[in-house]
Amino acid sequence: MPQPVLSTYRLQLRGDEFRFADAVELLDYLAELGISHVYLSPILTPVPGSTHGYDVTDPTTVSAELGGADGLAALSAAARERGLGVIVDIVPNHVGVDQPKLNPWWWDVLRNGRESPYASYFDIDWTLDRDGRIVLPVLGSDSDVEDLTVDGDVLRLGDLEFPIAPGTADGTGTQVHDRQHYRLIGWRNGICGYRRFFSITSLAGIRQEDRDVFDASHVEVRRWFDEGLIDGVRVDHPDGLSDPAGYLVWLRELIGPQAYLVVEKILAVDEALEPTLPVDGTTGYDALREVGGVLIDPTGEPALTELVGMAGFDYQQVPAMVTELKIAAATKTLASELARVSRAIVATVGHDHPRLGDAVAALLTHIDVYRSDYRGLSAMMPTAIAETVSAAPELAQPLELVSAAVATGGEASVRLQQLCGAVTAKAIEDCLFYRDPRLVALNEVGGEPERFGVSTAEFHQSSALRARYWPTAMTTLTTHDTKRGEDVRARIGVLSQVPSLWSQLVTGWENQAPTPDSATGLFLWQNIFGVWPEDGVVTDELRTRLHGYAEKAMREAAVHTTWNDPDSDFESAVHSWVDRVLDGPVANELSALLNRVVAHAHNDALAQKLLALTVPGVPDVYQGTELWEDSLVDPDNRRPVDFAARRAELASLTHPKLRVVTATLQLRRARPDTFLAGGYTPVFAEGAAADHLVAFLRGADVLVAVSRWTLGVEETGWEDTTLTLPAGTWTDRISGASFTGAVGAGQLFADLPVALLERTDA
Repeated sequence: MPQPVLSTYRLQLRGDEFRFADAVELLDYLAELGISHVYLSPILTPVPGSTHGYDVTDPTTVSAELGGADGLAALSAAARERGLGVIVDIVPNHVGVDQPKLNPWWWDVLRNGRESPYASYFDIDWTLDRDGRIVLPVLGSDSDVEDLTVDGDVLRLGDLEFPIAPGTADGTGTQVHDRQHYRLIGWRNGICGYRRFFSITSLAGIRQEDRDVFDASHVEVRRWFDEGLIDGVRVDHPDGLSDPAGYLVWLRELIGPQAYLVVEKILAVDEALEPTLPVDGTTGYDALREVGGVLIDPTGEPALTELVGMAGFDYQQVPAMVTELKIAAATKTLASELARVSRAIVATVGHDHPRLGDAVAALLTHIDVYRSDYRGLSAMMPTAIAETVSAAPELAQPLELVSAAVATGGEASVRLQQLCGAVTAKAIEDCLFYRDPRLVALNEVGGEPERFGVSTAEFHQSSALRARYWPTAMTTLTTHDTKRGEDVRARIGVLSQVPSLWSQLVTGWENQAPTPDSATGLFLWQNIFGVWPEDGVVTDELRTRLHGYAEKAMREAAVHTTWNDPDSDFESAVHSWVDRVLDGPVANELSALLNRVVAHAHNDALAQKLLALTVPGVPDVYQGTELWEDSLVDPDNRRPVDFAARRAELASLTHPKLRVVTATLQLRRARPDTFLAGGYTPVFAEGAAADHLVAFLRGADVLVAVSRWTLGVEETGWEDTTLTLPAGTWTDRISGASFTGAVGAGQLFADLPVALLERTDA
């Protein structure tokens, strides 16, 4: 019987920086920290030099760059010796094809076409080309075909290399190309002959709905479980699959009923995880929103909304913007996928309509989840159709065709659902979240920035439901995909407590160092503040990071510049502005503001950390976040971690965040039943500042209390605010102080702004 998963520590493995052997060296530290399981980023063979591992080229082997099968076995054995388990991130939806020769399956399909034994492995649209060739949008322009050269049994164009089918190598590069099972075209055509991961052409989808494909792509995963090397898996983006529910049933059968299984399922705010899935829960973006949101001060909303309005961002128009962004994602970024959905609909119902594509795109604007074909969401599609017809009566007729095709549950339905998730991701996470400048701490995966934080009523209800239905779902604050690290979000969130001061300061800063665009400026001001150094020293590293982030933020927002068509003038102006901020008088004012609120930012960081570690679920600690961290979006959040500093802090136990983390993880290890099955009960404070305290019981013997909105408490004090403890003696596992009965909030938080109380009497 495997040990229960009580907590995890996420490690980002990289062949050039952090391999299995490096992870082994960390195990003593992690065991002392208190975690139960090491949680590894993808370990199957990726593109050489991959910094993340999600571009797997050979799913049948463990990455040699990381240390290969022997390295994994050594890590597993070393973990077992220390009482630790191992969880691995797996990537079933797609494989890397950026360098075709590195992917044996893809290379064989390109070489042999439909005759390849792997032709059925990939989700290829063989009908897109009139000659039945795979359309590959990899060229700068269509005319580049003329520059192809023949080199033995391959075609070359610069660094690009493609196989030549047997017996077709005679002639010029162009002539040989025309005989192949693939057709190379310019990427600006907006056409792709295979399902991609969202709009990333270098990642090709594979057909896990085919049992042969599932078995072949999971042969290594099966070995890990057969040999007892790992205890569970995290599944990357299952919503991209043809049949995620069916896939998870097969996966559960493969790994066994006791293995830990969580899915990267990004739920809408009002969406419940499908209860029939054989999983332990999601990877925790829902909990992230709740934990961070309950610390946002709702009184800051009016002033911050007014501030963005002055910058030309009308918050009342956000719903219309979402509609516009989804339609643009469907009809432009994902035009090839939309066309495939339309062809599938026509093939299913035998009828076409000139506005069929418009109808599909419009329908997707009324589906607010990644996909709606889970059993528990069965009412969503007819509701979305009704709303679409109501909003656009002229689309009623083509929507009849969509409805009829989807009702069959066949290819048209599957393609529509896969497109739905891609449209949602590209429009919301990868665009809106880089445009909305009101409070960017809310612009997070799984978040909904229009909702200004989370009330305690919602927080308690969501936590209680997770305890009841998904007690072993993962909870998290930072991942490799978060837009900002947890402490950066906490610091930015404090601005909700001082909205007028922030508005005044930003207005003054804009006079001193005006941004090329006010809305872009408001967005970037917050992120700069979020990572501003406490000592005020701007290093070359920080400057480089901020310029890199500004470029990504501008291009993702796609208002003035984009990845495909960058506006060099606008981007240069923004980069010049960043340097003016870093080198000018505004830098001193940023330092002054940070000095004023940094203690409260730390308070919120501690509060959300303790909440994430103690609310129902299995907490994940992202590498390095046991100390203060200042990461922005990837690749910034994959920087090397200074583990020597963390070992030293663990030895001294003086850092407040590390004290919270290790005390809580060790208590979870000491009381597994309390945290895995102990239930959740809200506890309420009384007095003038009761709203500034959030508390709850786990089981009968652990009570968690955190302070929030502490700038207000700083001004007035806790006054008569008390928290009445259940009967018995309660000892704070962090500070060591003991309490009974009604405890004043000031006394409870005398050491830290959080308390982790354990009942210690008989």
